[in-house]
Amino acid sequence: MQKLYAVWVIFLLVSLDLTAQSTDRSANSSTATVSGTVRADNGELLPGVNIVLKGQSKGTVSDANGQFSLSAKPGDQLILSAIGYKTIEIKVSGTGSLKVELSADSRQLSEVIVVGYGTSERKNLIGSIAKIDPTDTKVIPVGSVDAQLQGKVPGVQISSATGVPGERVNIRVRGATSINASNDPLYVVDGVFINSNSLQTIGTGGKATSPIADINPSDIESIEVLKDAEATALYGSRGANGVVLISTKRGAFGQRSTLKIDASAGAAKAAKLWELTTGPEHATLVNEWWVNTGKDTPSLNRTVANRPFRPVSEGGRGLPEDQKTYDRLGELFRTAQLRNYDISLSGGTQTTKYYIAGGYNTQEAIIRPINFNRASLKVNLDQQVNDKIQVGVSNTFTRTYRNQGRAGDGPAGGLLQAALHTPTYLSPTNDQGVLVGRAGFDNLTLLINNYNVHTTSLRYIGNLYADAQLLPGLKFRTSFGIDYNNYNESEYWNSKLISGSPNGYATSSISQYTTWLNEQTLTYRKKLGSNHSFGVLIGNTLQSDNLTRTYAEGRGFPNDNFTQISSAATTASSQNWSKSTLASFFAKADYNFAGRYLIDASLRADGSSRFGSSRKWGYFPSVGVAWRAKQEAFLQNVTAISDLKLRASWGVTGNQNGIGNFAAQGLWTGGTGYQGSPGISPQQLGNPDLQWERTRQISAGLDVSLFADRIGLELNVYDKYTTNGLFQIALAGTTGFSNYWSNAAEISNKGFELGINTVNLRRSGLTWTTSFNVAQNVNRIEKLATPLKYGSRDLILQQQGFPLYSFWVYKQLYVDPQTGNVVYDDVNKDGKITVDDRQLVGSIWPKFFGGLTNSFSYKGFDVNLFFSYQYGNKIYNHNRFFGEGGGARDDARIIFKSNLARWQKPGDVTDVPRPDGINVNNYRDGGSRWLEDGSFLRLKSLTVGYTVPKELTRRLGIQNVRLYAVGTNLWLLTKYTGLDPESSSSSDQNAQGIDLGTPPQPVGIQGGISLTL
Repeated sequence: MQKLYAVWVIFLLVSLDLTAQSTDRSANSSTATVSGTVRADNGELLPGVNIVLKGQSKGTVSDANGQFSLSAKPGDQLILSAIGYKTIEIKVSGTGSLKVELSADSRQLSEVIVVGYGTSERKNLIGSIAKIDPTDTKVIPVGSVDAQLQGKVPGVQISSATGVPGERVNIRVRGATSINASNDPLYVVDGVFINSNSLQTIGTGGKATSPIADINPSDIESIEVLKDAEATALYGSRGANGVVLISTKRGAFGQRSTLKIDASAGAAKAAKLWELTTGPEHATLVNEWWVNTGKDTPSLNRTVANRPFRPVSEGGRGLPEDQKTYDRLGELFRTAQLRNYDISLSGGTQTTKYYIAGGYNTQEAIIRPINFNRASLKVNLDQQVNDKIQVGVSNTFTRTYRNQGRAGDGPAGGLLQAALHTPTYLSPTNDQGVLVGRAGFDNLTLLINNYNVHTTSLRYIGNLYADAQLLPGLKFRTSFGIDYNNYNESEYWNSKLISGSPNGYATSSISQYTTWLNEQTLTYRKKLGSNHSFGVLIGNTLQSDNLTRTYAEGRGFPNDNFTQISSAATTASSQNWSKSTLASFFAKADYNFAGRYLIDASLRADGSSRFGSSRKWGYFPSVGVAWRAKQEAFLQNVTAISDLKLRASWGVTGNQNGIGNFAAQGLWTGGTGYQGSPGISPQQLGNPDLQWERTRQISAGLDVSLFADRIGLELNVYDKYTTNGLFQIALAGTTGFSNYWSNAAEISNKGFELGINTVNLRRSGLTWTTSFNVAQNVNRIEKLATPLKYGSRDLILQQQGFPLYSFWVYKQLYVDPQTGNVVYDDVNKDGKITVDDRQLVGSIWPKFFGGLTNSFSYKGFDVNLFFSYQYGNKIYNHNRFFGEGGGARDDARIIFKSNLARWQKPGDVTDVPRPDGINVNNYRDGGSRWLEDGSFLRLKSLTVGYTVPKELTRRLGIQNVRLYAVGTNLWLLTKYTGLDPESSSSSDQNAQGIDLGTPPQPVGIQGGISLTL
């Protein structure tokens, strides 16, 4: 490794020494200044057009008036390209002014797409790759860029499980391939493989923060999602769950300095809140519950005469109608403030280009006192050393702060639980007027005012590279990248709160995660005659991941003014270190015949330190073919078809993410004392045969463009099958170990993706375009010897023959009209309802999902409507269970207004049983009554903008001014009775689809201004 770094440094030094020679050659060449003006085919001036010299890195960009100039020699070829227009080449013949016209190209066949270790024109793509322009999505007020992509990419299912900004987002590319290993895609930012796993250690009810939230969306130029094996195979072990390539913004050679400022502000709130009983209604239900339990169990001596809510003179709490109603939800929820500010400077000379940007984003959550803010600095520099060598660096610095919310499962410290599960008739104060907690939950006012849980993430993502044109067509690239994250957490629970009783409790954790990455690639491209072209790529990657963590906790503080652990009476601490390394070698070859027949093949070998001594290496091949049928003679004169391409691919990818760095090793731990002497004990059972999880994928696709590119269609079908699934097998307690890692599962995913883009109208300055996508994924566990239970109350069961994340419930048939008792499906017909009668009913997988976007523009006005949807999935409304649960915890569980539809007398027909705390069947935890349809159609965003005419802005020396307003989550159509059909109380991938104690995605409105100077 050290030798490699030394060679790389020497290479850079030699490259810089060549600068003077390059300058001398440039001075002696017969260059001249070439200028021109670029217009669209409708006569409109085109700013932002890229103009580069063919075969060189030199270039420029047209200004606000469509004008450009650069140095070139007679005979040089100028390549002009712009998104939405066909790329053309012009030969330089003199020094006169050029007048260039670009034709519209809605299909953008020449659009450059970032692929594995390179780029490709869209028309030459074989793999399934989706490109997203973040221009429209970056204004959606969520903490993480992946949440902004929901509904934008066919076949990529994204769920925002909470309305707390900066929390983890669930993203699945063509389904889920693993039970215990990670199902998250690989994120690559400017060539750096970044960590996407949360470093959180503080318990927040199963929630986890999102490391992707450390990236400022405003710095992103484009996002490519690689989905099939042909597209992901070069990433080998990293590509089984898809790859998300993020390219940040850079300047342009020969571009004058451009200053951009963007500022926006707004507010957000919950669209609706749970409907709770009033104090009198709740008291009435409690009285019914009291009497019913007395009837079921006479020994309790519960009658109408001694019911809880009877006159005070009779020893009661007062009649139901005398009770007050205390609104805790109104105290917890607020109108949250949103702010975002971005400023950037970009440009370049003939040999240097730069992009420098700063941003600040702050978002309050819709529940007090949670908030999120991120400050970022971005510096990208590229230097053309000479005609052969270019070097550059990408730097991303962020500081992300969270006042972190315990907004998941668990009563202690739970913000929503304190508001939602405390009876509405209970006063927040006792008879002496002192704030007190009730029903096993914290007093909400005390909790909000004394909440002290916060996290600061300091992160750097950087990449240094050098490109060298060794020979015509032969290019060498070397790069060194790093992802460093210092994650500092602390919490203090004072004596007024349950978690801090009786004398305070504090924890502190500092985690440092570092990824080092060194890569070399050698690329050769050659064109033979007019019909043949081919390319070869070889490369290697060396990667090391290091995690260190120091943790401390303290209990027993003198008083609540002391919050540092050093002041605690009892302290404990721990320290952990973990490391893994990966060595990879890869190669790819592609061939193109006459733009009609395309083929490529790749192979990657990965060696990981995580696996057994003889199982460290995995080999991942792929092959893909494509046929551009439109280029055939029999379709040349079919004017209705603008383009037609068929694609097919096969490949194998691997997975090692989500398992421990020493998963295959037998481990021992210290700290095991015996009679005051130090000692060690076994910690983990090793498995020397532990090996790579492997996913084979077959994919086929069709790309069609019709009627002069007015309609574009992309269809993909795929079949994924995972073997050697990484999985923890449970062991008998007598072994001294709870489980060990093995390769004992097989999972399949099959599905389709359809994307349609249309230009519906383009005339008289009015343009209307539509983008629609729909996808389906069918998931199935093909091999799993022992079923696995996950989630609250074991609501999720993984079982062979069924989809991952299936719900395991008691199936409620009806409520007996004569008795008011629930009747369940007695599966084994033994006359009793026991755990043996639980059955799998539905899963979190929708039958189909996708998005719909309509964009309108007229002169300076623009409107964009974006809908996301899914249909056919299930969600377990655990909030309803606890709100309809029959009276436990000081009668808190009959707080939901839906209880008013309960059975009251013989003949009543309803699905809500009588209030009863004795007959467990009536409120059996895990009953299917709370398993609901999670289908929805959501207006994710509505953007309205106006660009001030350039005739006005030019007088002020401003290139561009745009005013805009954005509404998010403005409308939701769903049958789900909870607040948000996407809510999930846990970030555990095996416990999705259970809604408990989770704030919904808020409705937001914000306005902003963008200036380009």
